[in-house]
Amino acid sequence: MRTEEINNLSGQILDAAIEVHRNLGPGLLESVYEICLTEELTERNIKVERQVNLPITYKGKILSKEFFIDLLVENEIIIELKTVDKILPVHEAQLLTYLKLADRKLGLLINFNEALLKNGYRRILNEKLPEI
Repeated sequence: MRTEEINNLSGQILDAAIEVHRNLGPGLLESVYEICLTEELTERNIKVERQVNLPITYKGKILSKEFFIDLLVENEIIIELKTVDKILPVHEAQLLTYLKLADRKLGLLINFNEALLKNGYRRILNEKLPEI
């Protein structure tokens, strides 16, 4: 997927997240936002997968620890959802870890526990991959 397409897709994801937030408001469990955002993206004909297994591979060997990506959109953009008082560096590190392990360039960290969703939104780039 080209840079322009990825940026356009990230804008569509943010618009869908704002719509979910507008309808539900802050303060619910992360799982509620996850299923509602999945539905909103699906209604917009955007391919989305929930709770995608992400194993750790080291030197060609799959290790016993595995992670789960909240949402993977169009097999390109990883979305990590939160419902926390404030996005912390550990949340950004979590998403960056997923980006590196999955070999993806762009991740979106979305905290639904904000009065205005734009205050709880972060784009995280995997700097090891070419610019988007």
